[in-house]
Amino acid sequence: MRALDESTFVAAQIWPADVSAAAAEGVTMIVNNRPDFEEAGQPEGAEIEAAALAAGLDYRFIPVSSGISEAQIGAMAEALEAAGGKSLAFCRSGTRSTMLWALARARLGETGESLARKAAAAGYDLAPIRGILDRS
Repeated sequence: MRALDESTFVAAQIWPADVSAAAAEGVTMIVNNRPDFEEAGQPEGAEIEAAALAAGLDYRFIPVSSGISEAQIGAMAEALEAAGGKSLAFCRSGTRSTMLWALARARLGETGESLARKAAAAGYDLAPIRGILDRS
């Protein structure tokens, strides 16, 4: 898990067994940004959801495959606001989750510069969406 800010972590693909470790780190919500069946061998969202619910965590499924839609940005913004604690968003590598987080945070009023700094500190580059962030 890499911290993007004080309440949001991102990660590459997680497994149901990883959920309890996330809960031990204070995560209260899992946000799955990876479509089911994107790659052979990945766990299905329902498996991770079951593990999250068993651990007492909230779970959101906001899959991103190609491009990020306004509906996905809105769903992520709502999830971030509803988390009530720390959230962990994941996809294959963490990049899509980071970009969706940044677009949602920009919608909630954070500046593109601030988001780019936070993402860079976690090892992610927001250059592909920087123009959109600066207009938000």
